[in-house]
Amino acid sequence: MIKKILIAEDHESANLSVQKTLEELGIADPDKVYYCDDALLKIQKATQDGDPYDLLITDLYFDEDHTKQKLSDGKALIVAGRKVQPDLKVLVFSAEKKAAVIESLFEKHEIDGYVRKARNDARELKAAIEVIGNGQRYFPRYLRQLIGQKNAYEFQPYDITILTLMAEGMRQKDIPAYLQQHSIEPTGLSSVEKRLGHIREALEFTNNQQLIAYCKDMGIV
Repeated sequence: MIKKILIAEDHESANLSVQKTLEELGIADPDKVYYCDDALLKIQKATQDGDPYDLLITDLYFDEDHTKQKLSDGKALIVAGRKVQPDLKVLVFSAEKKAAVIESLFEKHEIDGYVRKARNDARELKAAIEVIGNGQRYFPRYLRQLIGQKNAYEFQPYDITILTLMAEGMRQKDIPAYLQQHSIEPTGLSSVEKRLGHIREALEFTNNQQLIAYCKDMGIV
């Protein structure tokens, strides 16, 4: 059961919002900090006192200001905090939406849950804390949907080249010249159009704008 929580969030409004959500769950007086270094100090002290935290809720990105920090972001805090308290549970609460970044948090940093700052995030925070409190990991629904789509189509190097060029603003009709210049086959405009159509159909998108937005969210381009 989760009782003792530490909030690491540098935006005061978001910090207060998380506190309010915890109050609604019956979790009173969480510790809160605005800097990663301060969060690590609290984790160290709590561990030394024999009263460790049940959960760390942290943002991923922290704005720089006049206060110099050794730990620059949430990832660094997670690594440092786990060195002090290996069993520390971590819930990331961030605006980051790229699936590749979020997947890495689960795979590389073994976080216990992720909630994206967006509409209805307070409700999702409650759900995540309850799931983590039951000893399970919380994967956001939209991430599961994106991963499911990604698994439905295997992107080839040729696909990624075309999509990257379009994401950078190159017009579709100009792509063949780039492919010819870099000896990438096939180079014809019709081949490019057919490939894009195949990808859209596989992922159930109706236009290239939706496809490019999806690839950016997934970290493919």
